Order: sequence, then structure tokens, then C-alpha cells
Amino acid sequence: MIELDHETRNTKRILERIPDDKLDWRPHEKSMSLGELAAHVVELHNWVHKAIPKDVFDFKVDYKPLKVSSVEELKTILILGLEENKATLEDIAESDWFNEWVLKAGDHEIARLPRAGAIRFIVNNHIVHHRGQLTVYLRLLDIAVPGLYGPSADEAMSS
Repeated sequence: MIELDHETRNTKRILERIPDDKLDWRPHEKSMSLGELAAHVVELHNWVHKAIPKDVFDFKVDYKPLKVSSVEELKTILILGLEENKATLEDIAESDWFNEWVLKAGDHEIARLPRAGAIRFIVNNHIVHHRGQLTVYLRLLDIAVPGLYGPSADEAMSS
């Protein structure tokens, strides 16, 4: 729960820096837009209650990309999702954390690991990875990057 709260706060800090008029911006034609990437980070947070309780999460059946038109929508979805995530974690029996969890796309198996590993490696590490990309997008747009695990180059070190 501590990590869930902390990582949600960190994501919210980044979302608060994103201007709505930059949601369509992308650093390269092969890159997601800022809005698509931010939405992906928010939807990954919600995987805690949408994907982790299932024994098998199939992209072809269970996944629809999150589409939003404003940063305010993203923040609302993130914060409402936090409460659902907490309730989900409380509802999963301790013994179920060691049960097998599968991520697949149709017939193609992507990952098979204990549910506890899925929340760590598939959800949390994935969030951190894409949130790191968001900080690069902010930097390229000359928007101050918030410190997430300590001060950023844009924040003074407290004495």
C-alpha cells in the first residue's frame, strides 16, 4: 500500500505539469504523443484492479487503450483508481498472491509468473519506465521536471 500511494503521488506530480495544449505533441513520429503516454501510465496504475485480480489478462479481450481529452480527466481517473486499487489489494487473499498469473495477447503468451511478481514487474516497473519517458518529454518541452525520488535538476536541494 505504501508503494501504491507513493507511486500514484509521483504520477500525479507529473500530470500536474502537463499542459492540455501539448497532449498531441510527440518527440518523434514513432513515439506516442504526450497525451497517449500519460494515459498509458494512468491506465497501468489501474491494472492493479483491472488486470491483477484475473488469472489471465488477454490484451485481445481485456484491453482497450484509455482515451482522454484533458489532463484533468487523467488526474481524476488516477485518483479514483487509487481507491479501487486499495480495495482490490485488500480483497486478494494472501495465498492468491502466489498463484500463477498470465499475460497474453490471443494465443501469444507474454508472461507467466506469480501474481505478486506481476504487480511488481508487469505493473510497477512498467509505470516507472513510462513515467521516466514522460519526464524526458517534459524536459524536451522545457517544462520543469518534478523530483520523484529526490530533487530534480529543476528543484533546489533543501538544506
